[in-house]
Amino acid sequence: MTKLLAYPLTVLYFVCFGLTLVVFHPIQWFCHNVFGYKAHKVSVDWLQFFIMRCLNVLGTRFSFSNPHQIEKNRPVIIVSNHQSMYDIPPLIWYLRKHHVKFVSKKELGRGIPSVSYNLRHGGSVLIDRKAPVKSIEAIKAFAGRIRTNHWAAVIFPEGTRSRTGEPKPFKSKGLLTMFEEIPDAIVLPVTINNSWKTLRYGKFPMGLGAHITFEVHKPLELNQFEDRIALIETIEQQITNAIVV
Repeated sequence: MTKLLAYPLTVLYFVCFGLTLVVFHPIQWFCHNVFGYKAHKVSVDWLQFFIMRCLNVLGTRFSFSNPHQIEKNRPVIIVSNHQSMYDIPPLIWYLRKHHVKFVSKKELGRGIPSVSYNLRHGGSVLIDRKAPVKSIEAIKAFAGRIRTNHWAAVIFPEGTRSRTGEPKPFKSKGLLTMFEEIPDAIVLPVTINNSWKTLRYGKFPMGLGAHITFEVHKPLELNQFEDRIALIETIEQQITNAIVV
């Protein structure tokens, strides 16, 4: 019965989601080209808010637990597990004062209204997974922007999303590069639960009633850790221990 109900609600969701992307695309373009970065960022923040409201059509709820005071005007490296594309809007919206940016695959830089425009013009980085050397150079340049502008960079060290919620082993290379390039960063571990359930049946129909939770763990001062590999292992254990499957 739940899956049957998911079909019409998924159609309604896609209509709302598509309209949101189409409406915000020219808004982003206008803000970026006429008023500059700050206005563009505000438009992107509100895009995420409305994407989350679209997901409410499916009965999706969001809880974001962050009891910590995270310094503004400091570069932040957000390290998180990854379960679906719907991990991204809440991270941008709830941590918007930190100017959240992403390392994304280059394929997302074209063809998706609003999303592709933001990835190309909003300060994130697009990498080619088939060209690891170029990818590392792109990540270094990205890290430089994060450090200079005191933004926040999200890294999903699993490399690809978990379709069942089960955590995948962390890959350390990209994260180590970020650590090397931004040694004065705050490292912010985050555990995401249940976003995979929005795709439990695949892309159509979508899953109903997912309660997507975000748990922000204690911020870490990167410059207090000499052994970066050990730090990554500690962060991985902290994140994965809080995953509920």
